Amino acid sequence: MTSNDLGEFLRARRARLRPEEVGLPSYGQRRVAGLRREEVAVLAGMNTDYYARLEQGRERRPSPQILDAVSAALRLDDEARDHLYRLAGAVPDERRRPRPAETVSAELRELLDGYAHTPAFVLNPALDILTANDVARALYSPFERMDNLARMVFLDPAARDFHRHWERAAEAAVASLRHSSGLDPDHPRLPELVRTLTEGSAEFAALWGSHAVHAKTRDAKALLHPEVGPLDLTFQTFDVRGARGQQVVIYHAEPGSPSAQALALLGTLEATRRAEGGIRRPR
Repeated sequence: MTSNDLGEFLRARRARLRPEEVGLPSYGQRRVAGLRREEVAVLAGMNTDYYARLEQGRERRPSPQILDAVSAALRLDDEARDHLYRLAGAVPDERRRPRPAETVSAELRELLDGYAHTPAFVLNPALDILTANDVARALYSPFERMDNLARMVFLDPAARDFHRHWERAAEAAVASLRHSSGLDPDHPRLPELVRTLTEGSAEFAALWGSHAVHAKTRDAKALLHPEVGPLDLTFQTFDVRGARGQQVVIYHAEPGSPSAQALALLGTLEATRRAEGGIRRPR
């Protein structure tokens, strides 16, 4: 790290842009690649001298409004914008970010389908299941609908038998929703979901009122599937780069364990049903 990392970052980013890429005419001979300082200032709607002070390290505490204007002028993506905020000693304003992505890319769907004996699915911040592979759909087949993990835990009767430790699953679902509401309080699905669950489940209402907050990246799952019996699994969650708000959840059984054998059997049963023309569960 140097004494003027903010300035170096800004200079490097404007050097990557050509005038025609940002709708500016290109005139005169350019001694360096990319945009001139005054062009960035125009795009950001600020005084050229002020922008120069940013690059020179003479203005070290720009406001969030200034940082957002510079981010837009330099066409920064979310990660670069966050980095700019950190270099300026500021905290990114999550409310200014684009809405979380609700569409799963074809490449990610193909990746999930490559896990033949491992349940894998994608969630949004409201715990809606955006897509899932065949083994995950087979795993959650006891439920009426595989649509939202919190709704399934609290409003589907199958949950009490499926989760061998239902109370733990319920607490985890509520804590995860609380965490999401803090990260993205304006997410359009959260108020509707919380209202539905509060009206439909006194247990959810009590847990929601406790304000427990936790975002788990790894934990254990003790499940009971009517076709293959008890399953002791762990899960890992991963943020999807390039799709804000999406997380991939992957369940895992210890290799060679009865749970691993049960998952393999479940995958085989699902593949057999599909091969025999059974109805494929929605993605």
